[in-house]
Amino acid sequence: MQEFQDLFIGIAGMIGAGKTTLATALAKQLDLPVYYEPVTDNEYLADFYRDTKRYAFATQIYLLNRRFQQHQEVIWRGGGGVQDRTIYEDAVFAKALVRQELMDDRDYRTYVALFRHMSNFMCRPNVIVYLDVRPERSLERINHRARGVETGITVEYLTTLYEEYENFIRDVSRSVPVIRVDWDQFRDTQEMAEVVEQEYLKGSFLRHVEWRPTKG
Repeated sequence: MQEFQDLFIGIAGMIGAGKTTLATALAKQLDLPVYYEPVTDNEYLADFYRDTKRYAFATQIYLLNRRFQQHQEVIWRGGGGVQDRTIYEDAVFAKALVRQELMDDRDYRTYVALFRHMSNFMCRPNVIVYLDVRPERSLERINHRARGVETGITVEYLTTLYEEYENFIRDVSRSVPVIRVDWDQFRDTQEMAEVVEQEYLKGSFLRHVEWRPTKG
């Protein structure tokens, strides 16, 4: 679609929210390339879940580097795209780790300083779609998809993560349009793709939209 050829959409949300499924549907609906979260080839992930405190900083730096590389690819290749989790969300996970004393303050300060320097070379998405999923439902979906490395994730960790996501969405919506969706129940992704398309076409001043799917 001509009007979406340079549209950059970020899909944000908790672990197991359904970002990849929606990113795929949106990319198909809007004829955009899709950029998936680097998970399967993440060489730190298993160690991170096995010994989080030891590998927290290294994992966050690894993910920041990979997501920055992907973010730049979206920009320099041109033609827009749909990104499965934005680079901005990495800081959400880092802050949650600090709150649970799984990353020390010195490492967090180093991480934040690096992120701020990198942000000078980043272009913000045109719109962020936030899939609002409660911690308990997030854990259900994590258990259902049964990725071996995720077996140690607790509802306590997810609750802290959810609180940091709320802070993140509040802050980012001041500078990037946000479409917030109640995604506790999986709904029709095609309908969701159409809603995002309609909301974006309403104009460039979109800042925040509360929407609940009608199909179910």
